[in-house]
Amino acid sequence: SFKIYRGASGWAQMDEFPTAPSWVFQGSVSGYTSGGYIFPANHSNIIQKFPFATDGNATDVGDLTQGRSWLAGQSSSENGYTTGGQTTPGSNVIDKFPFATDGNATDVGDLTQDRGNVAGQSSSENGYTTGGQTTPASNTIDKFPFAADGNATDVGDLTIGLFNSVGQSSSENGYSSGGRSPAFKTTTDKFSFASDGNATATNTLTRGVAAGAGQSSAESGYTSGGYTPVMNTIDKFPFASDANATDVGDLTVTKMAVTGQSSAENGYVTGGSDGNYPAVWYNVIEKFPFASDANASDVGDLLSTPYRAAGQQV
Repeated sequence: SFKIYRGASGWAQMDEFPTAPSWVFQGSVSGYTSGGYIFPANHSNIIQKFPFATDGNATDVGDLTQGRSWLAGQSSSENGYTTGGQTTPGSNVIDKFPFATDGNATDVGDLTQDRGNVAGQSSSENGYTTGGQTTPASNTIDKFPFAADGNATDVGDLTIGLFNSVGQSSSENGYSSGGRSPAFKTTTDKFSFASDGNATATNTLTRGVAAGAGQSSAESGYTSGGYTPVMNTIDKFPFASDANATDVGDLTVTKMAVTGQSSAENGYVTGGSDGNYPAVWYNVIEKFPFASDANASDVGDLLSTPYRAAGQQV
């Protein structure tokens, strides 16, 4: 027996219908840096976009519904999301903006509680917001749907209450690396996308780190920059096993409160600060390869110097 399908040139015969490509977290077109804190006293609402195909500067493509920093970013195949964050006081807002056209975000739902210093993860169907700075630190794993606008639900707990952790996403699991509780955490939490439930501790990072940036290739999670003290380290850990992270490269400078984006081929680190007082604030877009372990390079500039913004990709 055989099956037929309709291709670009008409009907054809084959043993099985062609299968649709599986969802991947990585983008192929653009990275986004949304919101963040811009010195000296401005919670930004700007959505900035930069290209993956060529190295280049970012452009202003829209606004969030409110200026805020220390927020989380998520990405579906069609939209970018920013969740939580710090305003005055903390925010519970879930903002959504379209990838297909440049435009402003809309408020499409709420997290289960107001909180900043959160981490973000994305499956094919849902966005996740984990941890956050509450009293005490939150251990909540919030989930909200991509298919329809709506509020988040509490679907599980991290191993401990955490803030300033770093998020990564494989095709099967969400990860929350490092963070503070208030001690600096040296391990990574993993939770399943397939079923709601609590996280389990997996790998150990090369050092305790908070306020770094997270990136995800198809095979590995990355934690770059951050502080304990301020560092330039790029850590990598495998998704296939719960093996410990290894130091695979350096950013161009030591910095913290940075934002991460992921293409199919490269990890990106945008914005941040050197953590000193008075501080140096960065508008740099850095890129490092997934195919080989190597240092990052400066490939462009943001329009401003956002500190602890959210990252998305398409």
